[in-house]
Amino acid sequence: MSDENLNGTAAAAEDQPQGAMFTVEKLYVKDISFEAPNAPQVFNEQGQPDLQMKLNQKVQRLGENAFEVSLGITLTCTINGKTAYLAEVEQAGVFGLGGMEDHILDAMLGIQCPNILYPYASATVGQLITAGGFPPFPMQPINFDALYAETLRQRAAQVGQGDASLADAETAGNA
Repeated sequence: MSDENLNGTAAAAEDQPQGAMFTVEKLYVKDISFEAPNAPQVFNEQGQPDLQMKLNQKVQRLGENAFEVSLGITLTCTINGKTAYLAEVEQAGVFGLGGMEDHILDAMLGIQCPNILYPYASATVGQLITAGGFPPFPMQPINFDALYAETLRQRAAQVGQGDASLADAETAGNA
């Protein structure tokens, strides 16, 4: 009998996943909103639209290897100081991640998952805008690698300021 088959350990090892695991379990719209508070008058406004986009991301652990990642996009369009529309979408997904070191897991949640969610959120925002009677707005790609790198720089700066500052920053980031 070989050493690998003692006490059934080889059979148990074959049942365990080997290496890192990444799966997309479910993608869904978690929240959606569209407002055109100055319609129909805003359709007659002349002027250059001013578009402001806010982006946020939340991660929630659902289980040992399951995470919900949600990507929020808020797009506000004003013309001559009047709000033409406000479109908000929170696109979410459940992702299976396991068998990786913490820093790799953090990077996957901060880069790969939002990269998967963004095209869905962008398409939904575009549909809301056109359904609201406004011209389409093609959303530009987002470099989640750069955003994640900036997040790491902010975390490092917060750790340097002390634990109280870190707690305040985490609370502000989730607002």
